[in-house]
Amino acid sequence: MAPLTTTQRTVLAGARVVLPSGVVEGGRITVEGATIAADDTAGPLGAGPAGAADGRTDGAGRTDGAGQVTYDLTGRGYTIVPGFVDIHNHGGGGASFTSGSAEDILTGVRTHREHGTTTVVASTVTESMEFLVRRAGLLAELVEQGDLAGIHFEGPFISPCRKGAHDEGLLRHPDPADVRKLVEAARGTARMVTLAAELPGGIESVRLLAELGVIAAIGHTDASYEQTREAIDAGATVATHLFNAMPPLQHREPGPIAALLEDERITVELINDGTHLHPSVLELAFGSAGADRVAFITDAMDAAGFGDGMYELGPMKVEVREGVARLLEGGSIAGSTLTLDTAFKRAVTLDGLSLPDAVAALSVNPARLLGLQDRIGTLEPGKDADLVLLDRAWDLAGVMRKGEWVVEPA
Repeated sequence: MAPLTTTQRTVLAGARVVLPSGVVEGGRITVEGATIAADDTAGPLGAGPAGAADGRTDGAGRTDGAGQVTYDLTGRGYTIVPGFVDIHNHGGGGASFTSGSAEDILTGVRTHREHGTTTVVASTVTESMEFLVRRAGLLAELVEQGDLAGIHFEGPFISPCRKGAHDEGLLRHPDPADVRKLVEAARGTARMVTLAAELPGGIESVRLLAELGVIAAIGHTDASYEQTREAIDAGATVATHLFNAMPPLQHREPGPIAALLEDERITVELINDGTHLHPSVLELAFGSAGADRVAFITDAMDAAGFGDGMYELGPMKVEVREGVARLLEGGSIAGSTLTLDTAFKRAVTLDGLSLPDAVAALSVNPARLLGLQDRIGTLEPGKDADLVLLDRAWDLAGVMRKGEWVVEPA
């Protein structure tokens, strides 16, 4: 990986650029410090040729006498998209967000940054309340430092019928007092809590979360269609990894899936790794919800960006084989080893999504959901210079975060 470099002004020219207004061929992005800036000397953002860059060579870019570095990408088949935003991620690079040290967590964050995820929400798994309260304090420090975008508590307020890779012995009902305790322990950094709203205290906890400005997500649930509708009316706005860890869609008992897909207030998480969802199911979700209501997530665990082997997910033992994570006991799928660059490539190749729809699912929608759309999620003047370069095969070729190269294009 190239060392992080900061330049006063960086121009990326001659690439396809995905902007809110559409896809621009032969466009460019100009970066001033940590933010995206319109180029006053050569036309609007994303269009027009960049000025010539004369002088010494600086890596793949050329630096002029004023300190501007220009990367001429003309004819190389590059596409520039906004940095990816992952709202549901348990770790990576061999490190866990639930049980690792602060250094371990940063290792996981760096791993996902190297795969294009410039904004990460750290997700926990079910543990004791005492453990999660302590964990919230550590994760909150990293949010306050700017390394994480927030905390997502997945468990312990979930259904034992749909527990997935969570320890059943540590599950509990979503008592509003316990929910408040976790949120307060996060010191304003809690972004989302996944719960099974049909459990005692579930609806009250959804209302509480809405009042506190924290996303209430319906997941790991055995709720009926009617119970899910009640939770949405109470303030739930996210479906945690839709289809997974919930009753299947049935014609006389539609369950939570139908309720979550049909309601415009709900953003649906999808794990686009080829293991969690059949391609036809992903197509069904997009067709029903629409591209503006889908957020691709990784649900990644420690092995993401690391490799096969034995791992721990909270207190649970996990074996990763050929990139698929399963509990050692029982064989349940235990998160994923997905990174969002792979999810993007699948989206525009195997899934046949348009570039704008793929960008919506990986950047625009999750940024809006987090309330960060004024800083991230699209390539616009004044926003953070978070961007991803993809080559003509849709493989990652470069990553910039806040104007600094995480992966510099060759």
